[in-house]
Amino acid sequence: MTSNSAPDTSRAGKHILLDILHSEGVEIIFGNPGTTELPLLDAFVVEERLRYVLGLNEVVVMGMADGWAQATGRLAVCNLHAAPGLGNAMGMLYNAAKAGAPVLVTAGQQDMSIRLTEPLLWDDLATMARPLCKWSFEVSSIEELPRAVRRAAKVALTAPTGPVFLSIPGDVLTAIAPHDLDLGAPTRIGAGVRGDAAEVAKAAALIRAATNPIIFAGDCIANRDAFAEMVAFAESVGAPVYMEGMANRAAFPTNHPLFAGTVPRMTPALRAATRDHDLVISIGADLLTQSQATGVEGLEPGKLLVHLDDNVWEIGKNFPATAAIQGCPKATLPELTAQVRGSGDARRAGVEAKIAEAKAALLARAEAAMDSNPLDPMAVLKRLGEVMPDDAIIIEELLSSGMNTVRQLLPATRPDSWFGMRGGGIGVALPQAAAMKLANPDRPVVALSGDGSLMYSAAALWTLAHYKLPVVTIVFNNASYRILKQRTRAIGDHSARENRFVAMDLTEPAIDFMALAEAHGVEGVRVESIPALIEAFKAALASDAPTLIEVPVARAP
Repeated sequence: MTSNSAPDTSRAGKHILLDILHSEGVEIIFGNPGTTELPLLDAFVVEERLRYVLGLNEVVVMGMADGWAQATGRLAVCNLHAAPGLGNAMGMLYNAAKAGAPVLVTAGQQDMSIRLTEPLLWDDLATMARPLCKWSFEVSSIEELPRAVRRAAKVALTAPTGPVFLSIPGDVLTAIAPHDLDLGAPTRIGAGVRGDAAEVAKAAALIRAATNPIIFAGDCIANRDAFAEMVAFAESVGAPVYMEGMANRAAFPTNHPLFAGTVPRMTPALRAATRDHDLVISIGADLLTQSQATGVEGLEPGKLLVHLDDNVWEIGKNFPATAAIQGCPKATLPELTAQVRGSGDARRAGVEAKIAEAKAALLARAEAAMDSNPLDPMAVLKRLGEVMPDDAIIIEELLSSGMNTVRQLLPATRPDSWFGMRGGGIGVALPQAAAMKLANPDRPVVALSGDGSLMYSAAALWTLAHYKLPVVTIVFNNASYRILKQRTRAIGDHSARENRFVAMDLTEPAIDFMALAEAHGVEGVRVESIPALIEAFKAALASDAPTLIEVPVARAP
């Protein structure tokens, strides 16, 4: 007699994938589904451990996964739809790669049985994703699925962390696994690697001998929870601390008297900032990243450099490191600090006084602009900084409105208080804010965005409303791509002479941000004075729903 019993669908690839992800600590899959992901969505009907969070396009989905990974330090999962979905997400995947976000990006692939025919939506997904991922692979059978997912999770979470990619065909999700298929277990490689003792000693000798050192602090400090260790080191050295050129995290408390701010991402400014210093110390910094070619190197030839990072690629990448230490800042800085303790005592007071003078001048300029009409971004940021909750998480994407001043005007006093746009691809603030609110439901989350940037991911407003995420979004509206105007004017040719800029004004018609907010189910408020802004901001913080505050600011390039 033959059995008519149904196959055990609990052993289907779609359920096995969710089982493995749950065991790897995954809580949410951020996605925008298509036909090749339908088996996975079907599995969620009976899935009680993981949550599927919907974004209306792949820019939003990838940005949310990036934000979750950065906010939690845990594995985030982003589910995309075949080749077009992956293609749409590539800009945000670039940002995630630059930020070192541990994201497992998956894309549904057409069934293996028809891939040779190159069906609709098919392409070589693993090859498409590979340049932006630590590892990229297409799963060809259900037998490969457990090992591929386990390896992807391990690679993403191993320092230096970063995105990985798996192409998963639909028939792998529907296939029934053999009963003896081993699902494996998570592997985690400890990140607390101490730097080589000889190189640490060499670095300490250079620091003790320096008369005027300068420190650049990078995202690696926040990523490895080395905030306190970084403070102790800086205080021992007695040197000014600058954020790295494309700072994405709070690597140093911005209210500390040694915090000197940020340096413009142009090599003449970088060179000027380091010129009078006889030693450059980089702690986990992407050293002196430049924005445009200027024909000038960021460091003078022969400048002494101490470089500590857990990413060996960054050490000596562009400038030779006199002392090159591969190691985790949290594990290595205490040893280095112990060897240089007291070396900066004689200069620290003078360094702090010079920094305080510069900061006072900046605050005075911001205060003097309080009555400007239209509003001055520096004045807006200063007042926001005065009322910002201590436990707020700020996601900042202001470009021209806040460049090189925002960190001094809006203090970030803890490593998980500030996130930026490390990769430079615009549109990150809104989707990252959504994910960070999901990860931190009890903390205020504030997204600061330019008008042009917000339009790259405006669909994230729907996700905020749908999941009832009370994020406060403040859009600085200058009705233009102002940073492009600034850079075009600097060319010194036609635009500079005629004060005319092609394809850089967001007018005729102007973007109606209040209508945009209403269309997505978000409360919208437009303010035209500092007192009105602060009133709206406090009300938004107290609300249990998302709010978009539009702040018209000066348009002049």
